[in-house]
Amino acid sequence: MNDNDKKDFVEEFKKGDGTKRLDMWDYALAQQVLWEKIITEMQNIAREQNVDKELEKLMEKDMKDIK
Repeated sequence: MNDNDKKDFVEEFKKGDGTKRLDMWDYALAQQVLWEKIITEMQNIAREQNVDKELEKLMEKDMKDIK
């Protein structure tokens, strides 16, 4: 989902009725749970393969580059 998709989704939520808003809320929560599970699994794999420290260094570098 890109930035435009996110904006459209939020705008649709603003305009929706109660039922539609509830459906959209449920969808967003389901996506959050799905991605949290995926991230957890990726973290476990990284730890098992001993690449978690390397990934942390890359994330720190990316965060410094953003600032």
